[in-house]
Amino acid sequence: MEPAATGNVVTLKDVAAASGVSISTASRALDERTTSRSAAAANVRKIAEELGYRRNSFASSLRRGETRTLGVLVPRLSDTVMALMFEELEKAASSRGYFAMVATSGDDPDEERSAAETLLDRNVDGLILATARLDDELPRLLRERRVAHALVLRTDGISPSALGDDEVGGYLAVRHLIDLGHRDIAVVTGPAFTSTGTARLAGARRAMEEAGINPPDKWLLAAGYGIENGYSAGETLLGGDHRPTAIFAANDNIAMGVMAAAHRSGITIPDDLALVGYNDTPLSARLPTPLSSVRVPLAQIAATAIDLIVNPGTEPLIRRSMPTLIPRQSSGTPKH
Repeated sequence: MEPAATGNVVTLKDVAAASGVSISTASRALDERTTSRSAAAANVRKIAEELGYRRNSFASSLRRGETRTLGVLVPRLSDTVMALMFEELEKAASSRGYFAMVATSGDDPDEERSAAETLLDRNVDGLILATARLDDELPRLLRERRVAHALVLRTDGISPSALGDDEVGGYLAVRHLIDLGHRDIAVVTGPAFTSTGTARLAGARRAMEEAGINPPDKWLLAAGYGIENGYSAGETLLGGDHRPTAIFAANDNIAMGVMAAAHRSGITIPDDLALVGYNDTPLSARLPTPLSSVRVPLAQIAATAIDLIVNPGTEPLIRRSMPTLIPRQSSGTPKH
């Protein structure tokens, strides 16, 4: 079958006629939301492709009161994890016939609400928030306005959420250090206003309690998630006479900052200091001393977040994906 000549727009009616089915049947076969696996539907899709038919998803969505777009709100795209998360959300949205658009807000709640309103003004069908602080009012406001939304990589414990099990991840990281023979273990978490920071610290504490380890309070630091925050924390932890032999950093950026501080102080990783990060970002395996890290299944989390938007009301509303510890050179070998 020859494609339509240039300049001739192939319509749904043309596809239906060529397939020998009604227009409504052809429309259902080409609807990306409910793609049928029947032989007849497959034949319609094959003929549509041969004819060069292009379905106007936007127009058909408008007729249903939808735009087939989702807004994604992140603190910043310069953060590797946020950039990777948005890429996975974009892929997951596309596979379901949606288009994802992103806005950034920093860590300021007022800017976050402003960015959310900007996305809602563009008639998105739902919002995905990677910015939910524990004290954030935006999820509550969205619930009150009945705006479809999901939190990703974080949770407020109420709104639909897709995230890794951060408490398990923190436990795995510190349990790994304990199993290697360390007892002088410090933890640098993320900001105290994030669920990720508090949950990873809770998991780390549980592992230490099981092993009968009671670290000094000054070895449990809350910091930002940037490399510079890790560097400052590293200087604080490694500058005294009694320093830890191992550090769990609650993200890879913090861990890289600790690495830099250790190098500046003449402390060798892993001989003098074992180190574990979190998120297993692409750079972690390619550092001069490859970084042990907790891997978070971003693709699975993204797919779950999209499902929470497009299939509202399904249980459970808060879904945690299991992280995995990836041991590398930075945590060293068992101490004897």
